[in-house]
Amino acid sequence: MPTERTLVLLKPDAVARRLAGPILTRFEQKGLRIAALKLIQVTPELAKRHYAEHVQKPFYPMLESFITAGPTVALVLEGKSAISVVRGMMGPTNGRDAAPGTIRGDYGTSRQMNLVHGSDGPEAAAKEIAIYFQPHEVVDATEPLAPWLSAGDE
Repeated sequence: MPTERTLVLLKPDAVARRLAGPILTRFEQKGLRIAALKLIQVTPELAKRHYAEHVQKPFYPMLESFITAGPTVALVLEGKSAISVVRGMMGPTNGRDAAPGTIRGDYGTSRQMNLVHGSDGPEAAAKEIAIYFQPHEVVDATEPLAPWLSAGDE
C-alpha cells in the first residue's frame, strides 16, 4: 500500500460544534500522520477555487455560503492508502445514511452540514493541498510509529 497525502477540511459546522478535537483524534488514532494543519476562514474566492467544477451548478451559492460561514480547519493527512482510509472514516456524504462508527454517522444528520471534506483521489488531493497550503507548510517527517501500524510487506 502506498503512502499518500490527502486534504481534509473540518468544515464550519464541525468547528462550531466543537468537534475538531474528537475528529482529529480519530484520524491520529487510526495511525494517520498530520503533515499540515491550520485554522482558516474560507473566502468566496478560495471556495470558487476549491469547488471550481461546481461554480455554475444551481446548488453552488448554498455551498459557498456554508463553507464561508465560519472557521474551517484545513489539514493534510499522510499514511498508507490515506485517501481511501479517510473517506471510509468519513462515511457517506449524508449523515442520515452514514453508518455508526463513521464521523458522519456518529455526528451528522444532514447532507449539507456534513462536517468534513476529504479528497476523492490522488489528483484531487494534490490539487486541493496546493490550494490550501504552500509547499513549506507541509512537513515531511519519518513516522516513528510506522513499524507498529502495519507489516513491512503491506
